[in-house]
Amino acid sequence: MAGPLLIADVPWLLYRSFFALPKSITDADGRPVNALLGTVNVILSLLETPPPSGVARAVVACTGAEEARYRVELYPPYHAHREPMPPELAAQWRLAPSLLEAFGWSVPGSDDLEADDVMYSYALAEQRRGGRALLLTGDRDLYGAASERVAVLELRKNESPLELGPEQVRERYGVAPAVVPDFIALRGDPSDGLPGAPGIGAKTAAALLQEHGTLENLLAVATSDGVGGGLRPRVAAALAANEQLLLDFKRIATLQLIDVAEPLGGATDFAAGGARARELGMRRLAERLERLAAA
Repeated sequence: MAGPLLIADVPWLLYRSFFALPKSITDADGRPVNALLGTVNVILSLLETPPPSGVARAVVACTGAEEARYRVELYPPYHAHREPMPPELAAQWRLAPSLLEAFGWSVPGSDDLEADDVMYSYALAEQRRGGRALLLTGDRDLYGAASERVAVLELRKNESPLELGPEQVRERYGVAPAVVPDFIALRGDPSDGLPGAPGIGAKTAAALLQEHGTLENLLAVATSDGVGGGLRPRVAAALAANEQLLLDFKRIATLQLIDVAEPLGGATDFAAGGARARELGMRRLAERLERLAAA
């Protein structure tokens, strides 16, 4: 059976690597390349030491807009709390696609939607083809994509990555993957600037959805003539007062489908990746890739 499709969140990897690795990792001209190095190294590590699902049949390295236009239109504070991208990271951001493409990996993106949406679309396309997909990301929105054929890869320090399927999502959130957008709407998501419903935390959000199924059902109860339909008065009041906002939060947290091309297949081209790394002044990475190409 063919291995899984490895679908990587390039913006997350770049940010993660930029802040985790020292800025002293530079090219020959003294420009930081730490984000590029960390991003490539994470993907390579998963090819050299495969996760439980097996060796990836191909890699899709997804990019996208900093924030989807429709999400900002629904809720202007969406992502507004985030600091501007540091110039040293922005420079590496622009170089990332050409470096990743050199390995023979697919590097799709979207001008209007985020990398998460692109990843979700590739995962569902792979599932429809009868294949399996692994989502390499730190964004919890993608828990909603977990299925019997799709898992989220969680990186762990000094341990092999963990594959999170539907059962693991239920253990983490207390709800099924299909209800993750409802859960995020209620609980909020600080990383995206979504506050959620006032006074409702993760445990309460999960309990409410376990009882009522969806956000829409819950709001219908909270706004009914039966004084909150048996909900605690404080909870019913918080939900009723924020009904439209919570529905907007769910739309924001709902991943969008786009048409995607068949990903490139074939083995990773370590030699071409090494050549591009050398062009970018990443000598040590180039040497490592040249050794892999010769192995």
